[in-house]
Amino acid sequence: MFTNSTVFDCSVIDLSIVHSNRGNTTVAENGRGIPFDIRRVYYLYDIPGGEVRGGHAHFELEQLVVAASGSFDVVLDDGRFKKRVSLNRPHLALHIVPGLWRELENFSSGSISMVLASDKYDEKDYIRDYDKFINYKSL
Repeated sequence: MFTNSTVFDCSVIDLSIVHSNRGNTTVAENGRGIPFDIRRVYYLYDIPGGEVRGGHAHFELEQLVVAASGSFDVVLDDGRFKKRVSLNRPHLALHIVPGLWRELENFSSGSISMVLASDKYDEKDYIRDYDKFINYKSL
């Protein structure tokens, strides 16, 4: 369990850009600059203005969150400190470690949030109640 993880354990990773006169390419490959093996990819889009996504923590799952298009903020919370990270470049990925509450907000029009996850979906890995999260962090 990751009860002692903090917002300071998270960082933005530059996935790098391959420039071309035909446009840019960014690649995410297992074993090449990614801190875990990617087991699932999903994305959020068509998010209504003012909507907040996330609102949960994970016991074990690691994630890389990318603003594939547009921009949004990720608010990380370890029960003691909060950290806001603004994402607006498709080659930058926020690495979120397990044991942190996260919320995604301030989505620009047409934004797409792509998430690379360290494991497949498992409801048992979620903490969806903030009070239970605070209790978990105090263990």
